[in-house]
Amino acid sequence: MRSSTIRRSAALAATAALTVAVLPLAQADPVKPPRLSADAITAKLAKTVNTPGTAWQTEPDGTVLVSYDSTVTGAKLSELTSVTRRLGDGVKLEKLPGKLQKYRSGGESIFGGEYKCSMGFNVIRKGRYSFLTAGHCANEASTWYADVNKRSKLGTRQHSSYPGNDYALINYPVGVKQPGGGVYLYNGKSQDITRATTPAFGTYVYRAGATTGLRSGRVRGLNATVNYGDGPISGLIRTSVCAEQGDSGGPLFSGRVAYGLTSGGTGDCKTPGGVTYFQPVVEALQAYGVAVY
Repeated sequence: MRSSTIRRSAALAATAALTVAVLPLAQADPVKPPRLSADAITAKLAKTVNTPGTAWQTEPDGTVLVSYDSTVTGAKLSELTSVTRRLGDGVKLEKLPGKLQKYRSGGESIFGGEYKCSMGFNVIRKGRYSFLTAGHCANEASTWYADVNKRSKLGTRQHSSYPGNDYALINYPVGVKQPGGGVYLYNGKSQDITRATTPAFGTYVYRAGATTGLRSGRVRGLNATVNYGDGPISGLIRTSVCAEQGDSGGPLFSGRVAYGLTSGGTGDCKTPGGVTYFQPVVEALQAYGVAVY
């Protein structure tokens, strides 16, 4: 009897030991992958997103804001959201009102080919006078006029850069009396311009254009990339200033400081307002070796 009790005790001890041995180990929390930098995210976006109607920019907090317009739907939107999800929580998605488009049209102000655009900044180099406007405008014609009937010649295209950039240089005719410096505000007035720089985020700015005249708003993004459908344009300034067709090429400025050239955006200057993108003027000045005056 005693021997049987000893054997049962030994068996119970062995079972207890076995039970302890198979208890599950506590699992460590999964390691969260490191958040991608804004530069890494924008580099991946540049390689993978070519959809017209999209844009992106780095926000002040280091995240990347990816925007899409009303044309990005269905499979295009699914593809875009799939890309942004893979890039992690450093990306925010935003739907823009309306359609991203270049702000050129038929009408008045400066005319070339079938299009109306706006004059940007007057510039000078070694005594030669020219003006800057949008590259997507200048791509359309080599000769530009001050009237819709194309009787009053303004100048000839020296160079244009679009897409990639969105600026162009138009030379005034040699021997013709040159216009005064500064920028025309399309309201019968002009503004002297003495220097150029790139505005900081939040800067209060003004834009002038042939269609909507003088408008104002704030800088809402820097180093933005936009695709209207011709290919991406990078390094742009995003603002809350409205614009409409025919305003392309017009100046972005504050006081006597030049900031940019109107490229395109969404919305209008009526109820919806809008988002507008600008080519930084400093880049154009450096590319052509000219100075504002």
